[in-house]
Amino acid sequence: MASGKLSPRQKMINLMYLVFIAMLALTMSKKVLTSFGRVYEDLKTSVELTKQKNAQQLNMLQQKASEQPQKYAQKYKDAEDLNKAVLEYHQYLDQFEKELLKKSKQDPAKPDYESLDKGHVLDEIFFVGDKYTKKGEEFVNKTNQIREKLLSVAKKYGDKALIDRIKNRFNTDPIKEGASKISWLHYYYEDFPLIASLTNMARLENNALNSENEILSTIFQGQLISDVSMTNYQPIVVLDKSAFFPTEKVTGKIVLGRFDPNLSFEKVIINGQEVSKDMLAGGQVKLEMPAGNPGDKTLKGEIEFKEGDSIVKLPFEYSYSVIPMPNSAVISADKMNVVYKGVQNPLSISVPGIPDTKIHVSAPGIRKVKAGKYVMDVTSYKGRTVDIVVSWTLPNGQKKSDRKTFRVKNIPRPVGTISGQDGFVKLPKRNIEIGTVGASLPDFDFDVKLVVTGFDFKAPGQPTIRVAGTKLNQRAKSALRRVKKGQTVQIFNIKARLANNKTYQLKKVSPVIIEVTN
Repeated sequence: MASGKLSPRQKMINLMYLVFIAMLALTMSKKVLTSFGRVYEDLKTSVELTKQKNAQQLNMLQQKASEQPQKYAQKYKDAEDLNKAVLEYHQYLDQFEKELLKKSKQDPAKPDYESLDKGHVLDEIFFVGDKYTKKGEEFVNKTNQIREKLLSVAKKYGDKALIDRIKNRFNTDPIKEGASKISWLHYYYEDFPLIASLTNMARLENNALNSENEILSTIFQGQLISDVSMTNYQPIVVLDKSAFFPTEKVTGKIVLGRFDPNLSFEKVIINGQEVSKDMLAGGQVKLEMPAGNPGDKTLKGEIEFKEGDSIVKLPFEYSYSVIPMPNSAVISADKMNVVYKGVQNPLSISVPGIPDTKIHVSAPGIRKVKAGKYVMDVTSYKGRTVDIVVSWTLPNGQKKSDRKTFRVKNIPRPVGTISGQDGFVKLPKRNIEIGTVGASLPDFDFDVKLVVTGFDFKAPGQPTIRVAGTKLNQRAKSALRRVKKGQTVQIFNIKARLANNKTYQLKKVSPVIIEVTN
């Protein structure tokens, strides 16, 4: 801007120019905050995805440990302990982030990132002058603890590069700034906009889960390398399916651990018979034979192949089942999986191909009536859903289980009736006097009998009369006689209960409105 004496117009232009620069700076600041928010969201999304991947790998390791405990049991224990520590650290940070957002009067589910431009909320929690608060010390200690836990497992299974990455990701040593050093916590969290600090915390979560993922991958990779030797191979029978009908042929293949299409066999014996050479090709044994009668079957034999100058013989055994042809379909409406309180809910439960004696059913209030038939009483059950767990034993002795979730509902609201009619009805006085007041459950699929013990009767311009039983008493009849043609009377506050379950509390019975016709 020019120096010296300025005209009023030039002064105005200069002022507007300064305002414009200030507004531009403010806009840029808001954009930066929003950008931090997007990075924060991306990190949180990455955290959830990595959690799922780690859970899948841990499940795979657990399965391996059950199958080959000598190889995988200790590895699974180390991985399980690590997973627990990482999830605890993640939950600690996630909960802390939500608390910070609430203290900043933000909805954790949908925060306004442009409002998170101040750091005083976190500064007050972490710092007292140049020192840490107890919360600040806890934050640093937990970060140090997860680093040491990750390193202890990484040193057992990982390489130097992985160990160095973990050290760098969770290095809490003081940082050199000019001629002096500043603590890690002050350097990364003091006087920063809150959204920047939240992003740093999400980064720590992401680093912990990614480090765990790398360790799990290293555990698997290390074991696979040791399994490459031919002495570690085992014959694997892979049938096209685990059960066959009597008229089918059993189809599938037999391969060795890691499939090698260049592998050739010297001889294959199955159930005492040598397999023809044309069924041995591409590193596999093709299977094709009659299924036979229903029942448990076994494939048993050995594979011979050359390794150097010697012949290696590997025995194998595999069990499968032949089941009868089905003559009926199993059909269920998933949205109608409902059991009602107050009644005996009938259930049919079976597992195709498994005898009833090898099936076990467990659920609150369930009891067996006969083979495949059960009843379930959830009257005293407090939950809104209930799981029915079915477990069974396969012919080879293996245990299996499944569960089905049912919604638990109360019996629908009953409707009041007089002489079998409900809602708004038209009746002469005589029919009202001798009519029976009842309650029913229209369109309810259970045959439920309701017992009425009393009701209120109201005639126009007259006080309400309480009646015991199912018919009008003398006071009610007297009030009815004073009602004119075309007027209406009401039967309401009907007290009803289940005939065979006095403890169950029904919903309020809807009233009956009656127009007097004479």
